Amino acid sequence: MWHAATILREHRDDGHLAALLVAGLDPVEALVSFVAIGAASAERFESRGRSPQEWSAALERLAVRGLVTESGTATSAGRELRAEVERHTDELAAAPWLALTPADRTRLTELLGEFWVAVPGSGLLPSESTLGIGKV
Repeated sequence: MWHAATILREHRDDGHLAALLVAGLDPVEALVSFVAIGAASAERFESRGRSPQEWSAALERLAVRGLVTESGTATSAGRELRAEVERHTDELAAAPWLALTPADRTRLTELLGEFWVAVPGSGLLPSESTLGIGKV
């Protein structure tokens, strides 16, 4: 089960990278725009090794495109672009789920349901992640 979940996560990640590319966001812009919509804090991405200069330059590029304000928060166009990235990611990630029959999806939900709810509630995961779960 863990291996299958990992494969699905990697498949989704590949699609997410493609969606970011289609949206015209480079790696640093992708992080800055994610912070701009309030999905995670800039500090959460410090481990990604981007310098303050790289971060500022990406912020400036996004501002020129009208995607963030001077203070670094997303404009409506910036929120719309990030929503499109997530929609596109979902579309690209759907194939494995669509291959399941409705009965298979129901059974998978039954098998994972209580564990899926228990894990976030366990306190074992960080309260903030780079996934933006519940925020995007």
